[in-house]
Amino acid sequence: MTDTAPPNLHIAIVRFSALGDIVMVAAAVRALQQSLPSATITWITSPLAFALLKGMDGVNFEVIDKPRTFADYRAFYRAFKQRRFDVVLAMQANLRINLLYPALHAPVKIGFDRIRAREGQWLFCNTRIPFQDNHLVDSFLAFVEKLTGQPASAIWSLPVEESDFHWAREQLHKLPKPWIAIHPQGSKAERNWLAQRYAAVVEKSVSCWQCGIVLTGGNAPAEQALCASLAQSAPEHTLNLSGKTTPKQLAALLSLVDVLIAPDTGSVHIARAMNTPVIGLYAVASPKLTGPYQKMKSCVDRYPQAVQKYLGKNSDQLPWNTRVHHPDAMALITIDDVMQQLEKVLKHK
Repeated sequence: MTDTAPPNLHIAIVRFSALGDIVMVAAAVRALQQSLPSATITWITSPLAFALLKGMDGVNFEVIDKPRTFADYRAFYRAFKQRRFDVVLAMQANLRINLLYPALHAPVKIGFDRIRAREGQWLFCNTRIPFQDNHLVDSFLAFVEKLTGQPASAIWSLPVEESDFHWAREQLHKLPKPWIAIHPQGSKAERNWLAQRYAAVVEKSVSCWQCGIVLTGGNAPAEQALCASLAQSAPEHTLNLSGKTTPKQLAALLSLVDVLIAPDTGSVHIARAMNTPVIGLYAVASPKLTGPYQKMKSCVDRYPQAVQKYLGKNSDQLPWNTRVHHPDAMALITIDDVMQQLEKVLKHK
């Protein structure tokens, strides 16, 4: 793009994926709106993402399921056959999504750099953001900067409604303060901390601060079982809401608690967007890549130790996005690591 983008562009954004990614992209979309307030923005995304994004001012949504069959792709191509955009921001790079980009008619299609343009995304885009070894939020902001030629900063303003805050307050008033939220499982087992250590943190926290513990999570049987088990660690001080929240209710809930404890999962980014302190648990990936953006001082970072122990290397010398795929990596995080961070956070409450 040129140094100064026309103000009234019609921009298509493509990002499906998990809630954490959606929250990070939302920060870039708000930055785009600030830079180009007259632009028309259409965000193509999934029903789950829309459940959180619905009501986002100034954004038109095209909500579809991530395509799986030839019929799905044919329907998508038909739906966009007559539509025209000025720019496509191709903010997702995997084969199933890459195959959608030819259906979106625009003279400019901005994708990831060749290092991050996974599964051939570069074949479907004619402009690329520059590579930088930085946080995922910064990579999404780079799309805005490439388009506008101006620096962009993350802006969070998730469209959470008063009814969601009312629901969250109704749940939390049953618990003594301070309120500690624990979202114990991520989407990948290798990122999860040990169940018995979560239980120890629950017991020690209640003993130290007489606090309330709220457990959050999804509907997966293993996640439900873990949260049910943790709820028994201190039943009079614990509220188990795993599988019982909408995305907006989860955001409202996390805005009201004093701190969130979680591994590398979407709730980390939702809490960050709601300006709640996060004790992120990291050993498989670096929090510099996927931690709570610009708010990482409360995280437990055992990634360098995991890299040294299981990969035999120095973390500063690794390529971008290196993960430690070892089942014992998260065991490097101790109970004391988490309790020390909790004490620091709650001291200022």
